[in-house]
Amino acid sequence: MEKISGAEALMRSLEHEGVDVLFGYPGGAIMPTYDALYDHKESLHHILVRHEQAAVHAAQGYARVSGRVGCAIVTSGPGAMNTITGVADAMIDSTPMVVICGQVGAAMLGTDAFQEVDVVGVTQPITKWNYQIRRAEDIPWAVARAFYIAKSGRPGPVVLDFAKNAQTAMIEYEPQTVNFIRSYNPVPQTAPDTIQKAAQMINESVKPFMLVGQGVELAGAREELLALCEKAQIPFGQTLLGLSAAPTDHPLNMGMLGMHGNLGPNVMTNQCDLLIAVGMRFDDRVTGNLKTYAKQAKVIHFEIDPSEIGKNVKPTLAVLGDCKQTLAAVTKFVEPACRPSWIEGFKPYADKEFSKVINPAINPTEGPLLMGEVVRKVSEAANNEAILVTDVGQNQMFGCRYFKYTKPRSVVTSGGCGTMGFGIPAAMGACYGAPERTVCMFCGDGGFQMTIQELGTIMENRIPVKMILLNNNFLGNVRQWQYMFFNKRYSFTPMVNPDYEKIAEGYNIPCRTVVERKDLDEAIKEMLSTDGPYLLQCAVKEEDNVLPMTPPGANVDEMLLDVK
Repeated sequence: MEKISGAEALMRSLEHEGVDVLFGYPGGAIMPTYDALYDHKESLHHILVRHEQAAVHAAQGYARVSGRVGCAIVTSGPGAMNTITGVADAMIDSTPMVVICGQVGAAMLGTDAFQEVDVVGVTQPITKWNYQIRRAEDIPWAVARAFYIAKSGRPGPVVLDFAKNAQTAMIEYEPQTVNFIRSYNPVPQTAPDTIQKAAQMINESVKPFMLVGQGVELAGAREELLALCEKAQIPFGQTLLGLSAAPTDHPLNMGMLGMHGNLGPNVMTNQCDLLIAVGMRFDDRVTGNLKTYAKQAKVIHFEIDPSEIGKNVKPTLAVLGDCKQTLAAVTKFVEPACRPSWIEGFKPYADKEFSKVINPAINPTEGPLLMGEVVRKVSEAANNEAILVTDVGQNQMFGCRYFKYTKPRSVVTSGGCGTMGFGIPAAMGACYGAPERTVCMFCGDGGFQMTIQELGTIMENRIPVKMILLNNNFLGNVRQWQYMFFNKRYSFTPMVNPDYEKIAEGYNIPCRTVVERKDLDEAIKEMLSTDGPYLLQCAVKEEDNVLPMTPPGANVDEMLLDVK
């Protein structure tokens, strides 16, 4: 057999796994691999980011919209450490990703060599699996195992720490495929009796309510979800990451759950007699005070990860397995139902929220621009078919609340970690993961500056991301909490911002600033019709607040519709 270097073996292994895009940044300990990549530029399209954190966020964006494994490649030491935030983010948000880090040679490990860091030790708590490749012979096996673990079961990140000697050593290469690991059970077996019991509980319920999480998206179970809900007439609410698991305008879709979700689904959580959770983890932002959360209801939890069962909310019945299969199985035994009075019970809350919160947010007639109206106008101008990417903060909550979704895999946001700086690089990755779709990224002035250097990546590659900067000259979400809970003491949240138009001009990215409401529609049309990237800066109301809001520690149904 032909002998090739370990670095070349990595390239061929990545190609064997179907990788087509890499996000990365070269350096000393990964240089042999980058030398091998030079001969694979046609098959492995490498995007040179400007900071390693952006490489992992871009890989996340790619994975979230494509359903494939995102891939990032960086050097050792500071290069590897700069990926940690993204790895942790991918772990808590169940994003399939493989990060390949250079490392000093095996003979130098433990000597505090130049740019040596214990990457395996650091990333062990925030990965599904990590492994240090010390021998070139282990490369095909390690790569195949990494991709299998990252994408199977509940997805997540894997880190490969790639010693430099393993990159340069010569081996006889043979590709490997891994689809079974003896000690790893990605999809737990579904107990048949749980299917029958779940159907029985649904049939006996009078006021069932379903919580739809990102697990439905990850499983590709939209049809199965809607088939069950429509047959049994079960209204549903969606978590932040599960917002595009069903169309916004579906008649059974009652809106977003959680701290800044919609009033109806939050209130009715504490009025239903059966709570059905699908592919969600009962995050504290969804449940509010656990001591009072849905205590009146029986709970069914459809889940692929056994460790989530009973972690926060103890279910009456757990249905383990892939929800694409388990939802379909339960639907067969569910009786057709009609629940008009229960479903209509959501309407007064929706009407109240619309009149007090939503309509003023999206249809203002005077005053400064509002974030909600900008988001809704962009969504509608894109025919409600675009991918929404957000940064973190008020832009995230306004974005997710007022964007509309018709297609699956249309929400890319940092949920569990709440990572500022996520937006720009994640949007770059989304453009490569779904090149046929429009990607609209909403960002605040704080998060925008955390990864502003990636405008260079966008410039170099002409990545067609549409960036909407909601500029309120504040760290808006922290300011809102200071306003509501810290006696309006704005401690280090006002911001003095640069001239973003000049910055965009320096990166050769078209930019327009909108201050007046009368100019907004035309500016959005210009943005969406422009080939390549575009930055639309909107000067929005400085002290706008995201409402409704469940205060921290409050009951899920104790939502505020206004603030004093």
